[in-house]
Amino acid sequence: MASIFSRIVNNEIPAYKVAEDENFLAFLDISPVTKGHTLVIPKKEVDYLFDLDDDLYTGLHLFAKRVAAGIKKAVNCKKVGVLVLGLEVPHAHLHLIPMQNESDVMNFSNPMKLEKQEFEEIRQKIAKEIVLS
Repeated sequence: MASIFSRIVNNEIPAYKVAEDENFLAFLDISPVTKGHTLVIPKKEVDYLFDLDDDLYTGLHLFAKRVAAGIKKAVNCKKVGVLVLGLEVPHAHLHLIPMQNESDVMNFSNPMKLEKQEFEEIRQKIAKEIVLS
């Protein structure tokens, strides 16, 4: 059975997508720890990040770098943290988390509650700042 992330890639379920190319996808986390918390995935379903082939692994990080630059421009933050975390979805992914301080990336047990309109506003702000080429 396809992971929830593969279902997002295949447009079977909706997501707040901020960037996409032929190999990668970035979308807002629906349980964000800060506004702008974004997940970056390879479209190819591979469970463990370090099982990605070298080209896909490198490409994922370069794609995430561009997405992080867009997040930094769109969201008031000092830095965008990157974290590999999560066993519940068997699909490699990176968390990009806008942060004012280090504790912002440690708050997974207390996610924010945002309305659909807030997600869409954040999605639009980030998406317009991302340059993929």
